[in-house]
Amino acid sequence: MSDSRDASGQMPRRVPRNQQAQVSGGLAIVLAAVAVIAGFLILRSIAGGDGVVDGPAVAQPSVETSTTLDAGAAPTTIPATTTTIAGMVTDGASVVVANANAVNGSAGLMSSELGAVGYQMGTPTNASASIGKIDLTVVYFDPGIPSAQAVAESVARSLGGVSSIAPLPTPAPTQTGSLDGSGVLVMLGIDKAGRTLAELAPDMVPAQDAAG
Repeated sequence: MSDSRDASGQMPRRVPRNQQAQVSGGLAIVLAAVAVIAGFLILRSIAGGDGVVDGPAVAQPSVETSTTLDAGAAPTTIPATTTTIAGMVTDGASVVVANANAVNGSAGLMSSELGAVGYQMGTPTNASASIGKIDLTVVYFDPGIPSAQAVAESVARSLGGVSSIAPLPTPAPTQTGSLDGSGVLVMLGIDKAGRTLAELAPDMVPAQDAAG
């Protein structure tokens, strides 16, 4: 301790030297702690410099993409289409096919074929006995029926081409001598007997008929 007097002659209060050391040591500890905390905060600031802020996770709204079918909506209907062959004339006169080839059932088969593509068909028949068999098919039309010739020419094209298209003679060259009101007569010769329209003229037959 120091025993020196001050200017007033009073003896100053003595301060133990070890107490001064304790005060200085405590202050140093506080300063060191402050420095550590400051350093920690600086390091944390540097580490978080990327702009990421710690905190509770924020749930992102989910976006669902789905297609919902309306059960009450009316179904879409695609209208059916009918294949029409250009140049085919089917209205205005009915057609009779006569067997002039001696092939059983050939007149009935050709009647079905022509009817399937839209022609109005009469009852198939046989050629008259005087005709017998002919090599090439002939198509006749009744001049008294305005549309008969156009239908006859159309039938000839449907058969793949017929070289002879002529007015109907009287009496008709059938076993009954009549067409019973029909305007066109197909005398089915050997050249086209037992064959389908798809075989004779594929370009003149709608696709669904040619396929089946």
